[in-house]
Amino acid sequence: MSRKPVHLAVYDTLADWETGHATAYLARAGHEIRTVGPTREPVVSIGGLRVRPDLALADVRPEDSSLPILPGADLWDTSDDLAPFARKAREFLAAGVPVAAICGATAGLAREGLLDDRDHTSAVSFYLAATGYGGGERYVEADAVTDGALITAGPTEPVAFAREIFGLLGVYEGEVLDAWYRLFHDSDAQAYAVLEKAEKAGARR
Repeated sequence: MSRKPVHLAVYDTLADWETGHATAYLARAGHEIRTVGPTREPVVSIGGLRVRPDLALADVRPEDSSLPILPGADLWDTSDDLAPFARKAREFLAAGVPVAAICGATAGLAREGLLDDRDHTSAVSFYLAATGYGGGERYVEADAVTDGALITAGPTEPVAFAREIFGLLGVYEGEVLDAWYRLFHDSDAQAYAVLEKAEKAGARR
């Protein structure tokens, strides 16, 4: 049975560095990555990368996706332009499809009310508090947090963000997931041997 695609949200000012670990290793594990923009017109990242989206947001349905990934972007905090992505996240969660958000996208979800009743994290607690959301008591001081179908992380934790995504989608598990994280987060050379052995054996655990 083929996997459903993972959908990566792309929009002007998106933070290039926040999703690279996740999308690269999802693709290596056989997940198709499809980019989703406000429309199909090209967008430009903070790093100046020009991306032509595969799909417009209006054309993405929960039943056609394994997971949407929402990166941070300046626009999350400077306008309401990205609010439709937060509304789409609500649609996905209501359908039982997981959502992953990092950095400014967590503020977008907070404004949409999606963090009021779920454990979550972000850059710092007062960043989300400034949105006026009602979930302050559910804020967790952690590199990344998974609560049910929702993954959140702060802007300095792209590796932990990827780890949570891999765990949720079953890309890596247990010892192998831990080794992947130790290699890319801690530069632990011993972790490479665990990954290499698992790759040769075709194992995820």
